[in-house]
Amino acid sequence: MKAIVTVVGMDRVGIIGEVCTTLAGLKINIVDISQTVMQDFFTMIMLVDTTACEKTFDEISEILTAKEQEMGLSIRIQRQDIFQAMHRI
Repeated sequence: MKAIVTVVGMDRVGIIGEVCTTLAGLKINIVDISQTVMQDFFTMIMLVDTTACEKTFDEISEILTAKEQEMGLSIRIQRQDIFQAMHRI
């Protein structure tokens, strides 16, 4: 299954590294990534493949929520099909 991961927060060193390390630890492959800094705000969107991950989607979401709280960021994951359906409306 593919999913969209978004990360938003105040810019600082190491955001990409920490988030990507968390995903790699879950065996989630990053298919595509885009990031930018707008003034002091860091934004990143990733298309990821969760096929090799042994966790359920809900477990992945919980792990990313814990990482979000640890890092002081907003980290969200949505299934690709739901993300696409939302943006068609």
